[in-house]
Amino acid sequence: MSRRGRSVAFLLAALIAAAGAAAIADGYGTRVARGYGELRPVLVAAEALRRGREIDPALAAAGLEVRRVPVRFVPPGALAAAAEAVGLVPAAPIPAGSYLLATQLRLPRAGHLGPALGRGRQPVEIAVSGADALAVGGADPAGARVDVVITTEPSGSGPGRTYVAAAAVPLLALSPGADGPGPGGIAAATLGLTRAQALRLIAAQSFARQVTVIPRGPG
Repeated sequence: MSRRGRSVAFLLAALIAAAGAAAIADGYGTRVARGYGELRPVLVAAEALRRGREIDPALAAAGLEVRRVPVRFVPPGALAAAAEAVGLVPAAPIPAGSYLLATQLRLPRAGHLGPALGRGRQPVEIAVSGADALAVGGADPAGARVDVVITTEPSGSGPGRTYVAAAAVPLLALSPGADGPGPGGIAAATLGLTRAQALRLIAAQSFARQVTVIPRGPG
């Protein structure tokens, strides 16, 4: 066989091997989804994250990655995209390979953020439930940090899903909604959100059963 013929044969063999590998991978993914449920993106620390080090866009690009795992293995509060962590800091060291959870992150200490909201955040008004818990005792809750939790409608025969959609975001203002104040009423909360968080929460208002704000303790 000529040199050119051997080259063509080698190329064809490589293409066949690549196609076979892709088919095997696709079949494996299908079997995993069938056996363990649908796959969901989760954010993982590709490198160890130090306590108190702000996750800026450069660190998010180099030190975080998104993987897809079966829903049943996803811990509560797991983040799904690097943009959700930008502007926050780990409250404790996070080892490489760990899932990033909303409860592990917080806003930088006062004075560490830049003027106003800090880089990448903007004020966005969202209709929320649970706001009465923020004003217990008559105190003005503006300036507090809150978690925004989404509860979806049931899907088929399965229950709805509840998850943290935005963690440790600053509450800039709170005003009664159309139903007025009180338990169960909807309030208008102005939050300091990243663009990704804002788009996620605005979309959730059209499909979620409930969008709830939960006050966070100090830390």
